[in-house]
Amino acid sequence: MLYVAAILLLLIYIMNKIQNINNYWKRKGVKQLPPLPLLGNTGTTLFQKTSPVDLWHRIYNSFPNERYFGVYQFTTPTLLIKDLNLIKRITVKDFDTFPEHASVVPEDADPFFARNILFMKGGQKWQRLKSLLSPAFTSYKLKTMYPLMVSCAEQLVRHYEMSSDDVITLEMKETFSKYASDIIGTTAFGLECNTFSNPDNIFYKMGQDSIAMRFSSLLKIIGYGAIPAVMKFLGIAFLPRHVSDFFRKIVLEAMQQRAKQDLQRPDVLNLLLEARKGRLKYEDVDETDTSFATVQESELGKVQKFKSSDISDDDLIAQAVIFFLAGFDTSSTALTFAAYELAINPDVQRRLQEEVDAAVEDCGGFVTYDTLISMSYMDLVVTETLRMWPPLTFTDRRAVKPFTIEPEESDQGTVCFDSGTICVIPVHAIHMDQRYYPNPKKFDPDRFSAVNKQTLTPFAYLPFGAGPKGCIGTRFALLEVKLVLCAILNKFDIIPVPETKIPVVTKRRSLFLGAEGGMWLGLKKRDKL
Repeated sequence: MLYVAAILLLLIYIMNKIQNINNYWKRKGVKQLPPLPLLGNTGTTLFQKTSPVDLWHRIYNSFPNERYFGVYQFTTPTLLIKDLNLIKRITVKDFDTFPEHASVVPEDADPFFARNILFMKGGQKWQRLKSLLSPAFTSYKLKTMYPLMVSCAEQLVRHYEMSSDDVITLEMKETFSKYASDIIGTTAFGLECNTFSNPDNIFYKMGQDSIAMRFSSLLKIIGYGAIPAVMKFLGIAFLPRHVSDFFRKIVLEAMQQRAKQDLQRPDVLNLLLEARKGRLKYEDVDETDTSFATVQESELGKVQKFKSSDISDDDLIAQAVIFFLAGFDTSSTALTFAAYELAINPDVQRRLQEEVDAAVEDCGGFVTYDTLISMSYMDLVVTETLRMWPPLTFTDRRAVKPFTIEPEESDQGTVCFDSGTICVIPVHAIHMDQRYYPNPKKFDPDRFSAVNKQTLTPFAYLPFGAGPKGCIGTRFALLEVKLVLCAILNKFDIIPVPETKIPVVTKRRSLFLGAEGGMWLGLKKRDKL
């Protein structure tokens, strides 16, 4: 009987604890969705019955008239932000209060994942790394890397031009992942992979392993959020150990070889090494890069705030690793959905091909950097793709000190929030809100035309985030996407095939945006006679 009583008391204690957690937002006077015990409002993704994209849309629409409301990511109280002025405040105006993303992995559990500029905590170290990395991604520097990227696009096109099939049926995510792997291999690590001719190369395989969202990956994320002390004690890393060891090895070897032989190469690694020596300054003299999607660099990235002694080899390795992780999946996802929209909107594709053909003819071959970034309709197509299909469907910020939100109506009160509060910004749901984009499910590049974009609502377009924590590689990603679209569309039509699912069903077994069953499309060689 004593054992039974003890178990009952323990269960009562646990249930009271859970109830206390699940009433966090009620005690703050903030409206909240009713959470499930332990699972909260997002834990149903464990059962993979719905995609994370659809889940966040359902959550977003739960309180149509609220500027913000409370949800629970498992047992973590989270503030979902809908009001665009609040989003601007969190990402830009009050950056000192919200200088970091929600922590995913403790540094001593996975140093290469936790110390990169995306996930590391705010503060002086982050600012120094920001000032080190920013000069490597200006238009001026990207122009020097452009020939390396062109080589990768040409390899892709030549590979499929050799096919004797009238229509080449491809799973587009896999195809563009190979292209992204080649791009990052050559521009970040100094490796010539040519994955289309050598699909079994180790770099591509390690990339696949690094982004594979297995069930164990989801459990790790839950563990770091719910029981970080236990995960830290067990030393469980988010990245598979063989992956982090591989990247560490190739970066160290490249650094040592370049130092020994005094090698100079127009890539990211060389720029980082030059920056650590104090030889790289922020300069962006190319004013032709006017893409609507580009995140403008903040002043934090333009002022040199680092000392070479502060930046270790492991710091540089961590940045190289996150450059791969952030670029490998997101760029290939954007390209996958761009290809889909072009295939099911042939009028848009024909118009874009006309611009591509004219550019190729003017350049007498492969388009130059200046020509590519000046292609106006190409930019509209990519911009609209990132509205409908942003690879990162939500982002977040974590407060490092208390803050308040003032009321907008007389019957509302001021709400005080604690330090450590996590704010989620539902990017994809905002992009599909008809208040900001009429007929949001229609693929309409012209909504971003010079005339129409003047009517767009500020901070309703966030594919790369906003403010100092916005994506540092925006220009690189846009260049990578536009380059291969230009290369493909000059030689091929992108068409639906019997395997194409229309409309797209978003992937359930993934934390990231994807197509259920893959994105199958065809490349048909163009007849230009």
